[in-house]
Amino acid sequence: MGSRDEGVVEIDYLERGLLEGRSEIENGGETVLYEASFEEMEEKYVKYHTVQWVSYSLLLMLAWGIGLLMLVYIPVRRYVLRKDFQSRKLYLTPDSIVYKVVRPVPFPCLGTLKKEKHVLLPSVADVIIEQGFLQSFFGIYSVRIENVGVRRPQNEDVQIQGIANPRAFRIAVLTRLSELRRGSLSRQVLLHDDPNMRMGSSPTARISPSRSMGRNAGDLILQKLEEVEGSVKRVQRLIEGEMPSSV
Repeated sequence: MGSRDEGVVEIDYLERGLLEGRSEIENGGETVLYEASFEEMEEKYVKYHTVQWVSYSLLLMLAWGIGLLMLVYIPVRRYVLRKDFQSRKLYLTPDSIVYKVVRPVPFPCLGTLKKEKHVLLPSVADVIIEQGFLQSFFGIYSVRIENVGVRRPQNEDVQIQGIANPRAFRIAVLTRLSELRRGSLSRQVLLHDDPNMRMGSSPTARISPSRSMGRNAGDLILQKLEEVEGSVKRVQRLIEGEMPSSV
């Protein structure tokens, strides 16, 4: 009961912090709203993958005999798993989910592989928590970040294994995503209600061109009237000049 109450308090505190727009951590110049923890799950994670590796080794030993090499490789495999797991960082910023890991290559003497993944929050459809049959024996969960739009194969989604409190991470992401969507909806409503903001110009700027066009049209009409009046006067003078000669 005590651990359950503590988890509820932690989630409530996290949700309040996100809704208030507070930044909890500064990480390399990035504002971090929530950082997932992996440390508590290290032993379970290594044991889970070790059992999985041994199972595959026994099957391959019966089939082709190469499973024996896999059994010999187990100490190195466990070292690689620990280094991979200890380097993992997963955190939420105001506009994205960031996942970083430094993974040793299968033969650690050959170096490491660095991976950094940024998932923009507007592209996130859901955060799914999964647990397979074998994972349930070790209490391990997998978190899958599902993308919006056209449904892609699951292997293209970002999948992270071994988060200590996956539900708190999911609540953090969905709360921040909801906040962003409410802000976007509010801006759309403002643009819809205020035609000045939608057109990107002030009423004076819209009226002044029409007035200018009105003045130009008036000047043109006056010019045409003056030309017609001049033509009429010339014709009148010609008629008056011909009248005495005809009499």
